[in-house]
Amino acid sequence: MNSFQELLAVIQAADKIIIHRHQNPDPDALGSQLGLALSIQAAFPQKTVLMAGADVGDLAWIAQMDAVTEADYQNALVIVVDTANQPRISGKHYKQGAQLMKIDHHPNVEPYGNWQYVDPNASSCAEIIGDLINTNPAVLKMNRAVAQALYTGIVGDTGRFMYPSTSAHTLELAAQLIRYDFQPHKINERLNQLTLSQARLQGYMFEHLTIDPSGAAQLIVPLDLLTKLGLDQSQAHAIVSTPGRLQEVHSWFIAVEKPDHTYRIHLRSQEPEIDGLAAQHAGGGHALASGANAHNLAEVADIFQELIALQKKFSAR
Repeated sequence: MNSFQELLAVIQAADKIIIHRHQNPDPDALGSQLGLALSIQAAFPQKTVLMAGADVGDLAWIAQMDAVTEADYQNALVIVVDTANQPRISGKHYKQGAQLMKIDHHPNVEPYGNWQYVDPNASSCAEIIGDLINTNPAVLKMNRAVAQALYTGIVGDTGRFMYPSTSAHTLELAAQLIRYDFQPHKINERLNQLTLSQARLQGYMFEHLTIDPSGAAQLIVPLDLLTKLGLDQSQAHAIVSTPGRLQEVHSWFIAVEKPDHTYRIHLRSQEPEIDGLAAQHAGGGHALASGANAHNLAEVADIFQELIALQKKFSAR
């Protein structure tokens, strides 16, 4: 593990920097990516700083990607934020730079890169980027745009400060950021906003959610339903946290059918740790918020039975 000072020295020495994040980005991935890019650009106007990755869907209001070509990676420092393992990195040329740096807050299940800083105790990757900037303000700069991007990431990954990962330090950093006068309530409102189609999907969830007596729950979202509602995979993410509002539900997952008829599994929990379960199904993440994959409905059913067993084991403690 490298120190912030070592990371800053590498960033300071690079003439060209390309920043990646994970596929199907959430507000933290984009807020971290944008916040770091803007901070470097503010401190070093002469550097080339690019943001790489696939389309960001309905989160384009947070950040939009640059047109990055394979040739851009020559002699570049590549930084990957908020991404635990290499298969989840968005953008295929990230290995073609001169150096690779990983900055993340997920469990370090796959160390990669020449330089690494991973803190699973941080509420978000945006919190880490904020701390990196604050370590030496003479190297990286904080300004209104940087603060807004980082605040968006923190709010996104803490569920507007409701999740257990929120610490006193998280709130102290958030307080520092909002002093830059960017209307944080507007960000909270935007993150809470649903389209009419997403609201209809939420209604479907309440009608079709299966809740086991143990408190484990599952919802399967068929591809034809998404098509009917005019939603894509990223937009379906809007309902992932909703089952946790139900008194009867303590752990749950949303299985979203993909165009190849496999399933993306969004796992969440208020009690038992579910990252181990996710890892058994080509996934991973945080103790109480993880992602996984299922080849078919039979594997989805297996995941539900495993989640029920996990919930029962926790409840019996």
